[in-house]
Amino acid sequence: MKLLSLLAVSLLLLLMPLAANGLEHFSVKEYNNFHDVLRPLQHEALPSKEWGRIRLNAGELVKRGKAIVKVGVPAGVTKEKAEEFRKELKKFNSALKKFNRDAKAGADGDLEASFTAVHDSFEMLAGLLPQK
Repeated sequence: MKLLSLLAVSLLLLLMPLAANGLEHFSVKEYNNFHDVLRPLQHEALPSKEWGRIRLNAGELVKRGKAIVKVGVPAGVTKEKAEEFRKELKKFNSALKKFNRDAKAGADGDLEASFTAVHDSFEMLAGLLPQK
């Protein structure tokens, strides 16, 4: 019986990270879609300086970023935060365009800087989203 319990707990611990990847953290689906691509690049590829992996996924990240821009200021954002949201969205769009250029033809250092700018700008936007 103890062995069966130990096996069940071990299996649960192994599967938890897989289940967590599918969870939605943000109140707007486009932000979740973007984060699904951003997260492994930020936490795995960037620290390992896997520039090829970042470049390979850049098109999808940019596509999903454009979907965020298209959403604009989401429903539920207060009037007081709407102007700040628009400013951050404009910064995000600019960072996304620079990242797209750098992913296609920029030096690795430029790619690192523009990817980081996209990540940081996304974090600012996500912090302004209404709660679920």
